[in-house]
Amino acid sequence: MPEIEIIRTAVALDHLRALAEGLFGEFVKAVVGVERGLMAIGGDLHADDEALLLEAGSSRPDLWGVNLHPDRHGESDRIEFDSIINVRPRRGNQSRSVDDAEMRRRIAEIVDVLVQP
Repeated sequence: MPEIEIIRTAVALDHLRALAEGLFGEFVKAVVGVERGLMAIGGDLHADDEALLLEAGSSRPDLWGVNLHPDRHGESDRIEFDSIINVRPRRGNQSRSVDDAEMRRRIAEIVDVLVQP
């Protein structure tokens, strides 16, 4: 398994493709740190990516799990908002998705900056 990486500056979409091939075939699990504008990729579980970001100084309420599909086109297809770490009843997020439209927008903006064609 590839090592989990913290992405702070842009990586090529081909990098995600290579990771996907070595992990799940079609996608890479990622956890986005909204306040710090970074993400961790490469874990078997979103919780693995989350743990690395927590060790690096992020706070749990700031972290959201997504799946990135490098071979899909368009933001709505490439980013899948689905992770057990997103279930946060106390913060009003009742599902595995990211229920707040503004938070989804912010996550998508960060992914767009950090993953380049």
